[in-house]
Amino acid sequence: MPSSPHSPQRSRPATVSPAHQEPGRSGVGPGAGPILVFDSGVGGLSVVESLRRQLPDAGLAYACDNAMLPYGVRDDSWLVERILRVCQAAVEASGCAGLVVACNTASTLALDALREHLAVPVVGTVPAIKPAAGMSETRHIGLLATSATVARPYTLRLIEQFAGDCRVTRIAADPLVAEAERWVMEGQFDAEVLRNSLAVLSDTPKLDTMVLGCTHFPLLRQALTDAAPRPLRWVDSGDAIARRAGQVMSRHAARTGGEVAWVTAPSAALQHGLRRFGFEQTQTLSLP
Repeated sequence: MPSSPHSPQRSRPATVSPAHQEPGRSGVGPGAGPILVFDSGVGGLSVVESLRRQLPDAGLAYACDNAMLPYGVRDDSWLVERILRVCQAAVEASGCAGLVVACNTASTLALDALREHLAVPVVGTVPAIKPAAGMSETRHIGLLATSATVARPYTLRLIEQFAGDCRVTRIAADPLVAEAERWVMEGQFDAEVLRNSLAVLSDTPKLDTMVLGCTHFPLLRQALTDAAPRPLRWVDSGDAIARRAGQVMSRHAARTGGEVAWVTAPSAALQHGLRRFGFEQTQTLSLP
């Protein structure tokens, strides 16, 4: 397993099982290729870590739309079209056994379109509201996510369905996305930004469980733990996503020494960061 750019985790949290994802009905057919992980930026690398742990012999590929990062500031209809174009091109380039959409924004907006146009299994990402509610002793949980995710009707429905008896404090922490990108590419972050993102904890003393509702944020887990004013349970969906991927992408290729990542804009810093997660080759994706 490749070395992680963050400190060793003290413990792995419980995770939520992503909703069942059916294979698409048209487009590129499934093959015995790698498991392809997609995100707007480096956030999906937190899911790559979970896949490495649970499926250590599986071949992986990575694709990110770094040219258009961040997704959260863009129009929904434009994003659906863009995500479909990038993922379809990446599926074709990789010959993958299936696609993991390791991005909450892409999952809430574009899974239907992806399943319609791709003939490989697609596994999406949802915030780990359900396990967080199940493990909270105080019945007060937090959702740390991007402003787009905390406000989406999909997120509100998850809260109503799985945390109806809890107080849920939603915390928009968009600056953490840039800090996670910086951490992966440069090996550093601004601790003050992390402390500011968690400042609300000073006013919510009973909050005992925090959902990391953006795949970028588990990359900063140890730093967030250090920045928090008190111990918390940290919950994300990475391990459940990895389990589901293993179930529906069982024909995946074996891991080799030459795993590939695709980007939409060349970046030497990003290439360096991807290598730290085992992607020795980086190629620029050709979009239709």
